[in-house]
Amino acid sequence: MKPSRTRYGVVVLAIGLAVLSYVQRVAISGAAGPISHDLHLSKQQMGLVFGAFGLAYALFEIPMGLLGDRLGVRRTLTQIVLAWSAFTALTGAAWNVTSMVAIRFLFGAGEAGCFPNLTRMLSAWLPSRERVTAQSLMWACTRWGGAATPPLTLLCITWFGWRRAFVGFALLGLVWCVVFLIWFRDDPAYHPGVNAAEREVLQDSRTLTTHRAEQSWISLLLTRQVAVLLLQYFCFSYVWYFYITWLPTYLREGRGQSPERAAALAVLPLLFGGFGSLTAGLSSRRLPRRAIAFGGFLATGILLFTCTRIHAVVPAMVVMGLASFSSDLTMPISWDTCVEIGGAYTATVAAAMNMLGNLGGFIAPVVGGVILQHVGTGLGGWNLLIYSMVGASAVSAACWLYLDPESAARDRERRLGSVPAASSSPAPL
Repeated sequence: MKPSRTRYGVVVLAIGLAVLSYVQRVAISGAAGPISHDLHLSKQQMGLVFGAFGLAYALFEIPMGLLGDRLGVRRTLTQIVLAWSAFTALTGAAWNVTSMVAIRFLFGAGEAGCFPNLTRMLSAWLPSRERVTAQSLMWACTRWGGAATPPLTLLCITWFGWRRAFVGFALLGLVWCVVFLIWFRDDPAYHPGVNAAEREVLQDSRTLTTHRAEQSWISLLLTRQVAVLLLQYFCFSYVWYFYITWLPTYLREGRGQSPERAAALAVLPLLFGGFGSLTAGLSSRRLPRRAIAFGGFLATGILLFTCTRIHAVVPAMVVMGLASFSSDLTMPISWDTCVEIGGAYTATVAAAMNMLGNLGGFIAPVVGGVILQHVGTGLGGWNLLIYSMVGASAVSAACWLYLDPESAARDRERRLGSVPAASSSPAPL
């Protein structure tokens, strides 16, 4: 009997939600100009608006990861998507800086736990040889979805205004929830589309996420290996959040581009980043994952520094795009490493990593706002911000001299051989 291919439908659902989450979070950067104008926000205040999302996302990550590990992905993701869609719509109702910061904070709380639970979902529904490939496809599509968002946002704002545009983005989340609730099950064994052969293919994956953990989630998060994993992702996100927050403003004010041209050029880092994620999925079959991650971060720092030395706008943005390509080589590897280290606590470890990442997402735009407020919005002020991103890339590269996903996988397999499986999986809803 040939295995059924129901698991690939789960990959499609994961990609759809990942793209949706990025479209809804990136839209704020494209709308920053009209929002600042209408609500009379300074650069420092706009930095707080950008940073509010990252702060809330970070604070609520671990609770949402634990919820997914204990209650199942189906129930947790449904709650998450409904919450963030509501606050996406409410973004269009903001009337001053306080209301906008509060709404974006609640929006960030709503999105918390999305990717940790998607990682747990893929770890249960895919054999190990397919996980990195699926992660690479998911992250590539999120980058491309994010790349399409600035011109899409500009178009929607032109037609409907920024307030109605956010309501339209929110409706997409409701559509995804309906499809997800009807079709998805936490455990492949409960899905009517999975035949016996596919259940056999997925048996090791089900064991990975349902066995009894040999240590508590707190003691696992306090290990040195997890601490280094979190640090490298914090620094990665410190760099990456520039592309979805300050980049359109950098192009307009630092590089003298029109809003339309800035929106077009802002596509490049996310576009290139998607190809970086795809490349990681292919190269990880032949090269050690730690070597790919180390080389990616090292190249990121070098390329970002080079960008500050290039005066022509288009070549500078191509180099910044290559920097994004290099850093995104690490994305599927970082998230799959959460599976190798976390096992039954995959969503919790992934949530902790993403928490530190979004703490970086809070700090980066706020630091950017402070630098620009005090140094100025000339190219010198922007270059100072980019230099801080170069330093963060160097720290991430150093972390991968210690991290080793292949070794973590071997250690986990040895532990699984001596730990009995749990008697049951989360019951289907």
